[in-house]
Amino acid sequence: MATNALHGKSALVTGAARRIGREIALALAGAGCNVAITYRNSKSEAAVTVADLNALGVDACALECNVRSESSVRSAIASTIDRFGKLDILVNNAAIFESASLDSLTLEQWDTIFETNARGPFLVSREAIAHLRTAHGRIINIGSLGGAHAWAGHAHYCASKAAVHMLTQAMAKAFAPHVSVNCVAPGWIEMDDHASEAARRFAEKTPMQRNGSAVDVAEAVLFFATSPAFITGQILTVDGGLGLA
Repeated sequence: MATNALHGKSALVTGAARRIGREIALALAGAGCNVAITYRNSKSEAAVTVADLNALGVDACALECNVRSESSVRSAIASTIDRFGKLDILVNNAAIFESASLDSLTLEQWDTIFETNARGPFLVSREAIAHLRTAHGRIINIGSLGGAHAWAGHAHYCASKAAVHMLTQAMAKAFAPHVSVNCVAPGWIEMDDHASEAARRFAEKTPMQRNGSAVDVAEAVLFFATSPAFITGQILTVDGGLGLA
C-alpha cells in the first residue's frame, strides 16, 4: 500500500487513546490521514497518542466524548469539522467488554454495554453522515467474533456486537451510494505481553497458531479505508481462523 494512500483525507476514530483504537489511528496516520481521536477517561493516554500521530507528519487532535450522549457526540463531530474542514473516514471503535454470568446479569450491566457498543456507533454515524456524504466517505465499525459466535460468559457483549453487525449492513443500504459502510470483527486480540492461560488456550485452538494483535485489526481497518468504495456491507472477521474451530 502506498505510504500516502490517504493523504489529504481526515478521519475520526472513537475510543482511540489506547489499545486497538490507538493502533487504528496510527495506521491511518501512517497512510497520510489527519486523525481526530476521542477519549472519555484516558486524557493522558490520548495526549501521548496525539503526539505520536503528529510525529508521523499529520494533523491530529484528541476530543473528550461520551458516545452514549447525543450532545457530546455532536460536539465531537463539530470539533472535527472545525479542525479539518471535512470528514472522510469514521471508525466506530469505542466499546466495552465485560464477562458476566447470564443468569446473574443485571439490567444496568446490559444497558451499559448496549449504550456504548450499539447506541454509540448509531449516534456517531447519524451525526457524521451529512459530512461523510459530502466527502463520499467511509464508515468502518468494529464488531467482534462474539457478534457471530455465542460466548456464554459474555452474552450482553455478544448481543451488542451482533447489533453492530446488523447496523453495519442496514447503514450500508441506507447510506449508499455516497458512503460505504463495513465492519471489522476481531477474534481474540492480545493486549499485552503477558499471555493468560485463556489466551494460550485460544491460540492453540486457532488455525494460525497465535492470537491476534491490535496491528492485525488496524490493518483490516486500513483495507476498508483504502479499498474500492464498491465494497460495502461486509463483515471482515480477523481471527486467524478461530471462528472455524
